Amino acid sequence: MGNSNSKDTPLHTMNPLSRFSNRAEDYAKYRPNYPDAAIDIILKGLGNLSQLVAADIGAGTGISSRLLAQRGVNASAIEPNIAMREAASPHSLVEFRDGTAEATNLPDASVDLVTCFQSFHWFNPKPTLLEFRRILRPSGRLAVVWNDRDQKDEFTANYSRLVEIASNHHPAEKRMVSATPLLTSPHFPDVRCHTFEYRQQLDLERLIGRVNSVSYIPKEGSAYQQLVVDLQELYASACNERGDVYLVYRTNVYLANNG
Repeated sequence: MGNSNSKDTPLHTMNPLSRFSNRAEDYAKYRPNYPDAAIDIILKGLGNLSQLVAADIGAGTGISSRLLAQRGVNASAIEPNIAMREAASPHSLVEFRDGTAEATNLPDASVDLVTCFQSFHWFNPKPTLLEFRRILRPSGRLAVVWNDRDQKDEFTANYSRLVEIASNHHPAEKRMVSATPLLTSPHFPDVRCHTFEYRQQLDLERLIGRVNSVSYIPKEGSAYQQLVVDLQELYASACNERGDVYLVYRTNVYLANNG
């Protein structure tokens, strides 16, 4: 049987608004964080953090929004999926709003910073980048961030191979780092990329929870059952004396000023 998930299919056409509805709890509990250095570089030079207003687009359960808020930034977490919003842990400086990347419902020139953490590949790039330019103040900044699994790490590469097989070679596995629309956009010239390492510590429960948070992994059936068996074997072969394994990421941060 052929692969119905063509590598040429744009991800923004693959039901991005509701595809995480049955993953929200696992997403909130098991998705990786982001390194402090990544947040440092995003906020560097923007002035008094307590005066900043950020729009975190495709905020999910608010992992990245809370990281900004922990630095004193006021964050509007834009997330169209109600299940994801409801699974979020609250923070006094984070306000969740219903909206999409293409239509945030925010006023013109109302934010100092737009961020997309692990979400930009699900957006329709042309209207999205126009919307980002509209809501950013003239001195504003755009930050597009991905935690990309480091295939040079043996355990991470083996995990990635199992995910790709179980997902029937879903195109998102090859397109998670598709920054090309940003790099070629006339609205955001002079894009700079910074890369940091991040290691996610996992026991067996969290390892299986991590894979369950991936929207294109089946949640039942023979493919899922085989994935769990394979993950158990991979974990047993690699865990340290404390029962931990590590997924290693290269956190890529793309920064651009409002053109």
